[in-house]
Amino acid sequence: MRILHLLYESKGDYFGIGGVATRAYEIYRYLRERHDITLLCKRYPGAEDGEINGLKHIFVGAESKSLTKTFLFYAREASRFVKRYGNSYDIIIEDFSPAIPTFLHAFTEKPIILQVQGFTGHLYFRKYNPLYAFSLYTMERVRPLFYKYFIFINDSTVNRLLSRRFFCNVSMGKGRENIKVIPNGISPELLTLSPEDGDYILYLGRIDVYSKGLDTLIMAYRDFYNSFPEVKLVIAGDGRDREKFNEMLKTLPDGVRRNIELTGWVSGDQKAELLRKALFCVFPSRHETQAITALEAMACGKAVIVSDIPEFGYIVRERAGISFKCSNPVSLSRIMNDMVASNERQDMGLRGRHLVNDFTWDRIANIYEDFLITLFMRS
Repeated sequence: MRILHLLYESKGDYFGIGGVATRAYEIYRYLRERHDITLLCKRYPGAEDGEINGLKHIFVGAESKSLTKTFLFYAREASRFVKRYGNSYDIIIEDFSPAIPTFLHAFTEKPIILQVQGFTGHLYFRKYNPLYAFSLYTMERVRPLFYKYFIFINDSTVNRLLSRRFFCNVSMGKGRENIKVIPNGISPELLTLSPEDGDYILYLGRIDVYSKGLDTLIMAYRDFYNSFPEVKLVIAGDGRDREKFNEMLKTLPDGVRRNIELTGWVSGDQKAELLRKALFCVFPSRHETQAITALEAMACGKAVIVSDIPEFGYIVRERAGISFKCSNPVSLSRIMNDMVASNERQDMGLRGRHLVNDFTWDRIANIYEDFLITLFMRS
């Protein structure tokens, strides 16, 4: 099949990449030999069309350090690309973002799959100014109405949409055969690593202060440090809030600040080693879909602390970790203290590893491929 995938974040992106790009690269690593795959990505300073990781990349839009501007220009130019070339592909996948108003259905008759990582809802109003938040909130609810085929990352997002009668009647009137839940995955190699207890707590993920709850994490660690000054906090990742986050760290007491290590973006063996030797991992997100980094931590046999949002509920139900009250640094600090002293930490790690045992990227890629082929054969 000739596959066109609208991927709004990509390798080398000035604004960093998260689960959206990681998922695409991991899945297509297994499919690129069997299909002709093109990634249509938003342009960033220095981006050049060509092959990256064995996949054809085409960059469209405007080079800018303004994320809003790059999103809007990307939406316009991606729509133009699909209008001009869309019919030469067998199937089109679009990663959904309410900030990217493409409305591709108006430009091609080819089957278009909207891949929905999650929904943010009212949290937009806590993160952005009211006018911009309202536009995102509205587009998040309106745009999916125009699509017929969907890939979701988790069941909770599907259930949230199906509970809205208007969406159900308009977009899903022909039944759920147009919907597929395909979770995120892990590299099989992580399941073979031997976990060790190092002298640090690990956060691994995008540097997005509000969404990822990094403000909560450093306030919690400030209190935690008073009880366990020998345990460091390692923050591994990159993102558009890195400068803002660095300024926040400067407000911490000197001892606390010196005990926090920023590694920047990590991958491959470096990431695996950080996970393998962490005492435990913390994911304090206010908004999440199905965090790949949490799956990777469990694959490495690590207990995890997560915020008590629904998307992390499966971790607590399976007793692979403990939750704290979202946005509450006192609650998080208390749980971090308890986790250091817990006799059950290793057992949590074993349960987590068992939980993600079937979530390897090769299996996820096969499920993904089967769904694409099914829709292509039906269209």
